[in-house]
Amino acid sequence: MVTRVPPVPDSAPRHYEWQYLDLMRRIWETGDQRVDRTGVGTRSVFGAELRFDLSEGQVPLLTTKRVYWKTATREFLWFLTGNTNIRPLCAQGVEIWTDWPLARFRRETGEAISREDFSARIVADADFAEQWGDLGPVYGKQWVDWPVFEPQPDGSFRKAERGINQVAQLVESLRSNPGSRRHIVEGWNVAELDAMALPPCHKTYQFHVADGRLSCLLYQRSCDVALGLPFNLWGGALFTRMLAQQCDLEPGELVWMGGDVHLYLNHADLVAAQLDRAPEGSPRLTIARRPESIFDYRIEDFAVTDYAPQGALSAPVAV
Repeated sequence: MVTRVPPVPDSAPRHYEWQYLDLMRRIWETGDQRVDRTGVGTRSVFGAELRFDLSEGQVPLLTTKRVYWKTATREFLWFLTGNTNIRPLCAQGVEIWTDWPLARFRRETGEAISREDFSARIVADADFAEQWGDLGPVYGKQWVDWPVFEPQPDGSFRKAERGINQVAQLVESLRSNPGSRRHIVEGWNVAELDAMALPPCHKTYQFHVADGRLSCLLYQRSCDVALGLPFNLWGGALFTRMLAQQCDLEPGELVWMGGDVHLYLNHADLVAAQLDRAPEGSPRLTIARRPESIFDYRIEDFAVTDYAPQGALSAPVAV
């Protein structure tokens, strides 16, 4: 049974995080219980929306548990490289994607290797990483190298050496045609879904410019609210802030929309603990420098202040 947190008095400004907690409670108390791909089972609702103000450095970091924003930032910067191998992530201690290659390795070799040892071997052995560490054409590949096929004289098609860099095109369109309704980065490449370790969950980013302010609408087809959504909200806010800086715009709003929005049944303890907490504080993101392009940011460029989250909460990842 989830303990109910007393409502915030009407006279008090409502903390941005209550939206997230309200959604979590709604799913757990009223969501449909369903069998899912992982076999773990979920409670889910279909269709949800959250909105966050990004002005004056505000970011939607959760305060009712610690969100490891540096880990999420390292992952996002990795997306922008177009790399699809977990080796650069593992070398930085980022294990977000390790479970999928590890599961494949165990399944195909029968070797009962620990995640720690698998990750260490990925980092130490380039050939091993090449064989076992690639995720297929996931997020970053689609963002910066969407494949293009060129017609040949004989009627066949040949894959071009470089695909479409959606992020570079987005920056250019925001600068040259801010009123466009086509400021979109898309990850859902139907032709390559079967080759991906995991089809994109945060699949579509659309941007909007009004009165010199840049806002982002992030559509997520499938959302693990307990473990995934805190990172996804940070990623959407981070992307918007980086683009705004590159395009001489002010940050506006992050609008998050979810399709299948769910909590895993084995996350009951996390849900109960988090809904027993009340949000507090207003963290701010600062960016130390403006690099030459959006692809040149480094982890050292980002700093978060006034972030004092409550204790970390953990739960198993459903692979």
